[in-house]
Amino acid sequence: MNATTINTPAGTPFVEVTREFAATPAQLFKVMTSKELLGEWLGPRDLEADIQEYDVRPGGKYRYVHRDANGEYAFRGVFHNVEQDKLIIQTFEWEGAPNQVCIEKLTLEPTETGVRLHQQSVFPSVEGRDMSVEYGMADGINDSMDRLAELVAKEG
Repeated sequence: MNATTINTPAGTPFVEVTREFAATPAQLFKVMTSKELLGEWLGPRDLEADIQEYDVRPGGKYRYVHRDANGEYAFRGVFHNVEQDKLIIQTFEWEGAPNQVCIEKLTLEPTETGVRLHQQSVFPSVEGRDMSVEYGMADGINDSMDRLAELVAKEG
């Protein structure tokens, strides 16, 4: 299985995530943008996902809630640009940290063996980024990327 690389340069508001998948860009994009499949891969395995809105198009919105025995964790955002099988630019906000809105750019690049997902996130401050890292962001990203790879292989 391919590993997920998470880069959080010290003293910056940036997070970069890279992962290679054994799929075509079209296959990965389809699974990533399907409202019906989103809850099967997004977030840690031990959380239940409630996908309330997921409209992947420029101007479309999303909102989902993860739940566990300790409570609920809601996230929302707006899609700014969507290019089929290539690019998604969106905002991302954890409702537990209001007004800490990230800008995320996700690209899909074909490789010799599949597709490379590259996501760049810009937080409004270094402190906001560091808070997300401290809350276990890497665990959620790693679990999500592993689950996404499993789902893409199954949906193929």
